[in-house]
Amino acid sequence: MGWPRRILLTAGLATVAAGITLGLGRFSYAPIPDRADLLNPDRYPIQTAFDVLGRRVSRAEAEHLNGTEAGRRELSAASGAVAIDPAMVERGRQAFYQETFGNEVFLTDVMGMLDGGLTPTEVALAVARLGGQGTTNLQVAMARDMRIGARTYRKGELVPTGLDVPKGGAFIIGIRTFSDRGHLRMGITCALCHAAVDPSTGKVVEGAPNTDLNAGLLMALAKNSSAYFMHASVPEADAKPAAEPEHAGSTGTGLALPDAGAVEAATKVQVASWPPGSFDSSADRVTNPTSIPSSFSAHGEPYSWSGREAVGPFAGLSSLNNNVHAANSDTTQLAAAAPWLFGMDAETYLGIVLRGAATESFRYNPGASLKPSEVLRSVDPTPASPGLNSYAVLPTYPATNYVTDNGLFTSVPGEPVNHANNAMSAFQNLLHPPPTRQDAAAVRAGRAVFEKVGCGACHAGPALTNHRIIPEAEIGTEPTRARAGAKMEARLSPPSLFATDTPFPLPSDPVIVPVPLSGERLAQVQLAWGQGGTAGGYKVPNLVGLAWTAPYLHDSGIAVGPDPATQLGVPGTLYRGIAPDPSNSLRSLVDRDLRSKVIAANKSSDTARIARVTGEGHAYWADAGAGVSRPEQDALIAYLLSIDTLTEPAATP
Repeated sequence: MGWPRRILLTAGLATVAAGITLGLGRFSYAPIPDRADLLNPDRYPIQTAFDVLGRRVSRAEAEHLNGTEAGRRELSAASGAVAIDPAMVERGRQAFYQETFGNEVFLTDVMGMLDGGLTPTEVALAVARLGGQGTTNLQVAMARDMRIGARTYRKGELVPTGLDVPKGGAFIIGIRTFSDRGHLRMGITCALCHAAVDPSTGKVVEGAPNTDLNAGLLMALAKNSSAYFMHASVPEADAKPAAEPEHAGSTGTGLALPDAGAVEAATKVQVASWPPGSFDSSADRVTNPTSIPSSFSAHGEPYSWSGREAVGPFAGLSSLNNNVHAANSDTTQLAAAAPWLFGMDAETYLGIVLRGAATESFRYNPGASLKPSEVLRSVDPTPASPGLNSYAVLPTYPATNYVTDNGLFTSVPGEPVNHANNAMSAFQNLLHPPPTRQDAAAVRAGRAVFEKVGCGACHAGPALTNHRIIPEAEIGTEPTRARAGAKMEARLSPPSLFATDTPFPLPSDPVIVPVPLSGERLAQVQLAWGQGGTAGGYKVPNLVGLAWTAPYLHDSGIAVGPDPATQLGVPGTLYRGIAPDPSNSLRSLVDRDLRSKVIAANKSSDTARIARVTGEGHAYWADAGAGVSRPEQDALIAYLLSIDTLTEPAATP
């Protein structure tokens, strides 16, 4: 069968299926791979019986604690305890691949991910063209011309999305499609960023970062990129139109909003600068994307590049899982915090977000009678909480809380508050990458070099991290991201969460659990958030799975391709669609001569400067200047690439 006929047949079957779906009213689907489709099906055994606000409780200790009244209180939901068993882990895996917490509404109806340069039809055709072979980087044809800065994407031009389709699969990993009585929506799940297809086998690697996911470009190609302006350096959002109080292009007398075209154009340029494999998760009105981390998370606390996810269940991992959807996949919830975060009135903030909404009923019209907040309320699928996603709301909302950026916990009706996030943490802590194939003698020699040059001073413990946060001035990497949480100190509440058996939707008198935080632990958390008089810092990352996580450092700046002579920095790799080579990239991490070339390449790129990618910092060398020969350096790299499990087998994940 020829390709045109095969594509038409696939499209025809999809049309029939769509007709049946629409007849049923509502339908949704997200793929979840079978065990046979995984390259890393093996997991660590479950050894932790309970997590109590980040403290691991083994089965033996749990049995002992259950023998006393005080022990039973410690393991109770009212103390924040989370029980871990196979059913909990399986729920976590299902949520990892399929739970959106409702973000399909924001992404589709407000941001217009399906109404810009890329459309569902073109995506479906791109998947059909694979013929079952799978891909790590789905190429999708533009549905219309679209301009981003000086670059025009032409209709029919293939766009490298970084979306992954496994071999034999017909759906994109990490995307859930919804049909609601004829209205098509698209939501994202954790697997979009934290699972990847192995290019050699076409199998899925659970927990590996999707290092070529072109999230910034996909958002720039959306109809209403302005809905993400607060994650970018867009001073145009502060400008007022020439003829106040009229809104530019309107005869009404609504809010005096900045020029819509200027904000949209500037936001597109900023988000499109993100290197593939990066995402900007800090709503600080500064473009500072960070590399997508792996989900090989056991003993990797604290979490996020700055280490600010450090408090609460699973030592902050549940906080990280929560904030992806409570803070980053629905920007409408930020309106209440806009005055102190952005110096912007809440209505003005919502006006910028909603005036370009893709779906008319979500669109703010300055010439109409409804305020932006009233437009939002009129279409909000979750009227009991702020924003559009499904949230349990602490009484302190929208104040910052070190367990949750804003007092919100994404939750699923019918199960306990925050349960899906905790379940995903239990699942992620069991993941490790596929076994590597490094020469055993080289690995042993490399471990000796690792100790010789002092790497073990910071990279110690089961996951090769000492769990510390290093001040940004000491580590020397690009400092902007380290300071991203500073403004949140203006409205700070004591860390707390709901008892882990609290039903959702919330009862009228839910139990609130305080989270102890004092002394050295508090000082580290303040450093991670850039608060308490600090300039912020970056955590010592764990080293499990380095073979799957190139490029390196928080800004993706340590990137070298298969040809180290010409493929340097993000301009020579990620921006050209070339995957960074883990071995060469690690060499540039520890070799000052190669690093200087990488830094120079990054500085030569206007796009990298917009994204604040430098590759600077972490000046800890294992090169000739440090008394390390080239063979020793080779051995060190072999050792680093060999780390595919916890280094202490008895450690409890």
